[in-house]
Amino acid sequence: MLKVGLTGGIGAGKSEVSRLLASYGAVLIDADKIAREVVEPGTPGLAAVVEAFGPGILTPEGTLDRPALGAIVFGDAERLAELNAIVHPLVGARSAELEAAAGPDAVVVHDVPLLTENGLAPLYDLVVVVDAAPETQLDRLVRQRGMTESEARARMAVQATREQRRAIADLLVDNDGPIEALEPRVRKIWAELNERARRRRAE
Repeated sequence: MLKVGLTGGIGAGKSEVSRLLASYGAVLIDADKIAREVVEPGTPGLAAVVEAFGPGILTPEGTLDRPALGAIVFGDAERLAELNAIVHPLVGARSAELEAAAGPDAVVVHDVPLLTENGLAPLYDLVVVVDAAPETQLDRLVRQRGMTESEARARMAVQATREQRRAIADLLVDNDGPIEALEPRVRKIWAELNERARRRRAE
């Protein structure tokens, strides 16, 4: 098994890269998706979050009100650390279960938005970083996601810098150009991952 960490700044195109890798045959483990699953209604995760932050973070239907929770933790490092201490171990345990089920020959890609920020690179055999210039990220966030420029800049400011992400990359996917240019680059990365997985099996 080859364990790959995939990351990139907001608006860099990481989701598209993970979608392509999954379409080629990678086993994709999406940390964001799991983070949502572990706080669904009826889960111990949601109960723990409510206990820590109060019932005001629930919608009338009993689901997690993400904007309400975000308003509490955004910009408050202590409260954010408290939330992470609840959610991260649950995400880690579920990721480990999915990885164990993948089989010995699999290329397992962990899609982890905050891999750089949380110092998680050592958990993986190698790290793939989806790279785009900050002005490209900003343009995509405003144009494609409908953010205001100040919202987009605020979201980018709390993430690792481009230089910090590039420093932990074993493989880099340049995604500054149009979407059509991305697919051949990701296919090349996939070939490299398979070659590395083959070499590991041969050792």
